[in-house]
Amino acid sequence: MFTVRRSAERGHFDHGWLDTYHTFSFGEYHDPRHERFRSLRVMNEDRVAPGGGFPPHGHRDMEIITVVLSGALEHRDSLGSGDVIRPDDVQHMTAGSGIRHSEFNASREEPVHLYQIWLLPEARSLPPGYAQRNFPREGRSGKWQAVASPDGRENSLVIRQHAVLHRAALAAGQELEYSLATERSAWLQVLTGEVELNGHSLTAGDGAAVSEENQLSVKAVEEAELLLFDLA
Repeated sequence: MFTVRRSAERGHFDHGWLDTYHTFSFGEYHDPRHERFRSLRVMNEDRVAPGGGFPPHGHRDMEIITVVLSGALEHRDSLGSGDVIRPDDVQHMTAGSGIRHSEFNASREEPVHLYQIWLLPEARSLPPGYAQRNFPREGRSGKWQAVASPDGRENSLVIRQHAVLHRAALAAGQELEYSLATERSAWLQVLTGEVELNGHSLTAGDGAAVSEENQLSVKAVEEAELLLFDLA
């Protein structure tokens, strides 16, 4: 079963410093038809203007993943962590019992384009944590690259949820297969470009929820970058 979430149908707000699209209900955007998919709770595509950013704010009981597509995002948090997230980097926070952080565009000249992703955790009030890792593009060129998992497989970031997040970069015409275990579901998010997923056409910003399928086939119509979530 496939349910396609079109880019243009997402919640959209332009605050000047922040141009943001919400796949699921978030903040001022509420859509009872799109609250979450399995443990996937937030899929926000953000563009932050030069000098703009999110001042210190708190989270709890959420697994938060940030993927930067272009530009640079500066991170600071109450654990004392401080990093700049750039393309090919993936950042993970376990908000757990509580964490505060800020995120700002690290450039005064260039916007930063990112995805902010939240997953429900395996348990409440976990110890908060932070990690960031670089995943070179060649590791996902024409193949799936594990970037987050519960067991740290393939040197991925360890998250506190039974989900595996993969990235892929495909040239036009390239195809990828993915086998989905029984009773598992998947979410495919198209970051850039255009693909066909089991015959369904998807373009940048589109997402697809997949259930009761054992095999996924992705073909790039044009050069594309993807996120694939394997969900319990």
